[in-house]
Amino acid sequence: MSKHTSIETESRRRKSTADSSDFQWDHDLKGHRRSAQCDRLCVPSTNPEMVDTPSPCVSHQCGHSIHSWCTDDAWQEASCRTTIHAENEVEAHKLANNYKFGFRKWKSHVTERPIEDRSDIVKELYSELNFIRPHKGSLITFGNIIYTLLFGWWISLIYVLVSLLMFCTIIGIPYGKLCWKLSGYLFWPFGKALQQTSGMVRRCCIKFPNCEAIPEEADESKEMKESTSLLRPPPPISVDVPINAPCKQKSRYWCRVSTYVWLLLAYVPLAIIHSLVCILSWMMVFTIPVAKLHARILSTVLLLPPEDIQVCPVKKVPGCEIRVLLCCYRAVNWYYYKYSVDGINVFAVNLMTLVIFTLAIGYVDRENYFFSSEVKFATAMSSIIPLSYYIGMGIASISAQSNFAVGAVVNATFGSITEMTFYITALLQGQRAGSKCYGEIVKAALTGTLLGCILFVPGLCMIVGGCKHREQRFNSRSTGVSSALLFISVGGVFAPTLFSKAYGNLMCEGCSNPSGNNSGPFFCTDCHYDLSENNVALFVSHIEPLVYTVSVLLPAAYLIGLVFTLKTHSHIYDIHISDGHGHVANHHDSVAHWSRWRALVVLIVATLLIAACADLTTEHIKPIISHSSISQYFIGVTVLAMIPEIPEIINGVQFALQNNISLSLEVGNCTAVQVCMLQIPLLILFNAVYDVGFVLIFSDLHLWASIFSVILANYIFMDGKCDYFQGTALVVVYLILLALYFFAPSLAGC
Repeated sequence: MSKHTSIETESRRRKSTADSSDFQWDHDLKGHRRSAQCDRLCVPSTNPEMVDTPSPCVSHQCGHSIHSWCTDDAWQEASCRTTIHAENEVEAHKLANNYKFGFRKWKSHVTERPIEDRSDIVKELYSELNFIRPHKGSLITFGNIIYTLLFGWWISLIYVLVSLLMFCTIIGIPYGKLCWKLSGYLFWPFGKALQQTSGMVRRCCIKFPNCEAIPEEADESKEMKESTSLLRPPPPISVDVPINAPCKQKSRYWCRVSTYVWLLLAYVPLAIIHSLVCILSWMMVFTIPVAKLHARILSTVLLLPPEDIQVCPVKKVPGCEIRVLLCCYRAVNWYYYKYSVDGINVFAVNLMTLVIFTLAIGYVDRENYFFSSEVKFATAMSSIIPLSYYIGMGIASISAQSNFAVGAVVNATFGSITEMTFYITALLQGQRAGSKCYGEIVKAALTGTLLGCILFVPGLCMIVGGCKHREQRFNSRSTGVSSALLFISVGGVFAPTLFSKAYGNLMCEGCSNPSGNNSGPFFCTDCHYDLSENNVALFVSHIEPLVYTVSVLLPAAYLIGLVFTLKTHSHIYDIHISDGHGHVANHHDSVAHWSRWRALVVLIVATLLIAACADLTTEHIKPIISHSSISQYFIGVTVLAMIPEIPEIINGVQFALQNNISLSLEVGNCTAVQVCMLQIPLLILFNAVYDVGFVLIFSDLHLWASIFSVILANYIFMDGKCDYFQGTALVVVYLILLALYFFAPSLAGC
């Protein structure tokens, strides 16, 4: 009986694999997803973007029979089907590209998401503070107190002084009264509302005569959606009833002499103060509500007739004739790390000021009168982080809106542009300086990228994901493809180094014989293989042709891997895009944040800025190496290698938190494969066209550290499951290797 059941199950499995287009998921009442093929495993995802990860023991009901899966084979079988949920076609394409080999893994959305479909927390982030909403809890919070200590007291004092100034002008007494009211409001604006009681446009509620307050209408419907979505009752239906001619009243306001006295004497200094507060609070990110508050006062409140503005505590208003201008409850919101501007995370937006600052001090202060080389090096390296983020966003945007060919070209062209820009500028700087140190720094950075992507990135993701999920599973077949390519990559890159050790001449310097006996042992302190200067024949006739051969074979292997994973054996990934009902979601139109042309312009501009920052980095790295006791190897494998990969690391950690460890591992593996199969051959090609002295011969430390890392990582990945202990092992090995580099002696002359 069991044999018959096994044969029947195997038959259904093959039929399901052959006809995967009919495969659909459904929700049952218990939270499990049920399918027409009973041998597929899936559990519901709480995150709409999360990949379905099957449970190790799930029972699926099909007809009157129940099949229980509790073995590792069930995991491997289930991992062949990857079900992802997408909101629209563009997001579906972007998510599908994440699982394709050779495409950059990207977490952030590339399309606009309607505010009404977001959570209440996110809706509050994008609100314009122009509505009254129910508030629970005390207004005396740590963030509100900090606002008063940092901004509130001195802004209130300035408004008091401005109020006295306007009282002295006699004609500006109404504005003096307004400043006096605003001084108290700005000292503690929480739980208070600024309202406009003008007769320009009075509102009469039809549906809910006892509504709390009507928010200010915006010119566009989007602002109205953002502002009214947080109101507990449905928005009232209002009718505009013109009481007095609004145009005439508005014109009378701008015809007053007192208006221009106010603008000249008070508005200009107040605008400077509010602008300063807006910039400071925006840069601190979590205090963006303060920036919105002061921006609204500057742009709206201070330009209205003073007699129409009143400050009152938040309470239920009997009528609906009040226009809410401003209402704030707290100065700090920790969820603003999710805030984005046109699809760009707020931290990446703010860090663009660092890029401008870096370029200014780097190219203006050439003689280091105001800033030292260490400061310029630190700011230049830090500026690469936001620029790498913009490049990743641009690549994801173009790939998600284009076909496979265009996406592959964009990924191959711009995927490694950050690292390649730094490597080439460093080699050019080394040629101008006539120093081999820059070439060794480039090799250390290449090795550091390999070690970080093979050990640190997967290990960190395993630790972070393992703290939230007891055990995480991944598709070992797809990971095995990347691991095989990684073996090929490392073997090809270090083949010339192994060849040189087999046939090169071992040259030793600083040899001594303490015993004084010629037959006794000699102790040598500086041994190396002579390949170029004194052994030209070996290098030119044997090693150099081997390097060019490897530089051709590695990109060819990369292309074969693309064809294998994307065309002939795409079923390894078996990506199924669904909204939970068996078809691609289309809840709203797929409006991309960036069009293809805009994304291309961003890519080009970001590339030029990265080139400028890389030039400053290589220009100011020499003094740091010369005056520091730290080996240049350590600086190369840490700072220069891992800072450009920070956006990739963040994406990997986010995938791991969503129990999608497969993408976390692919982030590191794909980057390491691109380093070996694309970046190094491109450097060899550049050196062949313009000789900068780049020789593909690595030191012993680079060689054995890389080989050991690849072997260890493949051993960890072979069982298709991981936990925080395995991640800890990878990170500890990475730190041990960093210790080796830290204590390694620097190259002679560097």
